[in-house]
Amino acid sequence: MITANDLKTKGIACLEESLSIQPEVVITVRGKESFVVMKMAHYHYLREMELEAAFYETQQDVAAGRFSKNSIEEHVNELFDE
Repeated sequence: MITANDLKTKGIACLEESLSIQPEVVITVRGKESFVVMKMAHYHYLREMELEAAFYETQQDVAAGRFSKNSIEEHVNELFDE
């Protein structure tokens, strides 16, 4: 973890140092975990995994018949009518 004060005084160097040994760095503000910083490659990996999970869920919904062939407007109306 890096404190906001460390970041303020040491700058990006403290982030680079921490990220060289771990994939994510938590920044605390007044003792409370407030932010997470990571390298772009790790961020892209996490986004890809998130999209893969969404695609898998969609495949499961289609296989189980949980989908609609209605127009978007009809589908939205069905959702709000429930």
